[in-house]
Parts: sequence; structure tokens; C-alpha cells
Amino acid sequence: MEPAKDEEKGFSNICSVLQILGAKWAFLVIAELSKGPKRFKQLHRDVAVVRTQSLTDVLRHLENSGIVRREVFPTVPVTVQYSLTEKGLDFQAALKEMEKWAAKWGNL
Repeated sequence: MEPAKDEEKGFSNICSVLQILGAKWAFLVIAELSKGPKRFKQLHRDVAVVRTQSLTDVLRHLENSGIVRREVFPTVPVTVQYSLTEKGLDFQAALKEMEKWAAKWGNL
């Protein structure tokens, strides 16, 4: 493959990732769920800067993208738990590298 084609494919891959993870609070939600499964209220408490509707929207987006799993348990009232899928867990290495970069260059 030509170098220009490789670069174009790389940009295409990055754009695909940004479509999934570019939602405003996606990284924060993924980072919290990497600590383990959480119910909505617990997740909302842990990411207190995120409004309820915004959290709902980002969870739906990440679920539709295959990053987050939503499990409903038949209790009274219904219990809903969110966790990372295999795809979401696989993103952890990239997230850790981003944290390293931010620690090094965050005070630009």
C-alpha cells in the first residue's frame, strides 16, 4: 500500500474511534466502569459533574457502540447495571496511555 493510502486509512480509523468515543462524557464513563459494574445511581454519583440526561445519552451511545453492556434484573423496582463489554475493556490500555500523556503534558 502507498504511504498516502496508509495515512488516509489511519485517519479513517481515528475518525471511526472518535465517532464512538467522542461523546462528551464517554471517557469519564468508561474510566468509572473500568473499576467494575455499577448501577445508574452509583455511576451518577461517581461522575457527579455529568447531568442525568447527559449520562443517559452517553450510556445509550456507548451501549449502541458495543462498549457498554446494560443488564436488567427482574427485581422490584427493576435493577439496571452497567459494565464494560470485552470491547470496552480492551480500550483500557489506550486510556492508560492517554492518562500518562495527560500527566506529562497536561499543563500546556
